[in-house]
Amino acid sequence: MAAELPEAQATWPQAVAAAAKRLEAAGVHSPRNDAELLAAHVSGLTRTRLLIAGAPTALQLAEFDALLERRASREPLQHLTGSAAFRYGELAVGPGVFVPRPETELLVDWALEHLPQGGTVIDACSGSGAIAYAIATERPDATVWAIEADPDAFEWLESNLDGTGATPVLADATAAATLNELDGAVDLVTANPPYVPFEMEVAPEVKFDPHGAVYAAEAGLAVIQPLAMRAASWLKPGGWFGFEHDDTHGAVAPEILGVSGFTETEDHDDLAGRPRFATGRLG
Repeated sequence: MAAELPEAQATWPQAVAAAAKRLEAAGVHSPRNDAELLAAHVSGLTRTRLLIAGAPTALQLAEFDALLERRASREPLQHLTGSAAFRYGELAVGPGVFVPRPETELLVDWALEHLPQGGTVIDACSGSGAIAYAIATERPDATVWAIEADPDAFEWLESNLDGTGATPVLADATAAATLNELDGAVDLVTANPPYVPFEMEVAPEVKFDPHGAVYAAEAGLAVIQPLAMRAASWLKPGGWFGFEHDDTHGAVAPEILGVSGFTETEDHDDLAGRPRFATGRLG
């Protein structure tokens, strides 16, 4: 049975403690963290200040309760707060765009290590623009293009990339005509494409992400395979391609790179030891 929130005269620490129990009972993976972030969102206080905060107003408590109800139904925390932390920034997210995951930061680490000074980058299947945003803000010397095909996601992408210097492009990244003026001139291509096989079970929160940003046919490889060929066309000889994939693709992902003209292919694990992204060098 879900824990009830205390009365309005209770302090914020008491309200957060009750909320954490409520979220834990609902199966939320990080109940205390989520309760604190929602309380900070409603109160306008930092998480540190919440530890010594007095009582929320009745209006704040009602808003907090409504958000907890939605989180207990497994609506993503980021949809409730309107933002997602990614590396050194905050991205605006909500319905219609895939919520960036912390695991993707590892792909960014790799990308930054392989990006030459003043290099040109294409981030395909960009979604919220998380990868493009990180590269553009952490390497302002780079020229960054971000491609997204879904019009709803593209609105979030444009907003997040505003002021970063990165250029958003509404297009299908696998189409031969997309940024074909850059064929043979790109140093680095990154992608977090849809890759989950249709039959795969996912966490309840994933069901709030756009279906087309999560799932792909052909055992999750329907976008990855043509994207590898398109990346090979964009890249100059010696350029690098790195893409995220399902943890069932640890063996096949480097093979796709190999048949697409890439060498030095390698698969990389995430922090939990699961296959997470593959990389290769053209030629």
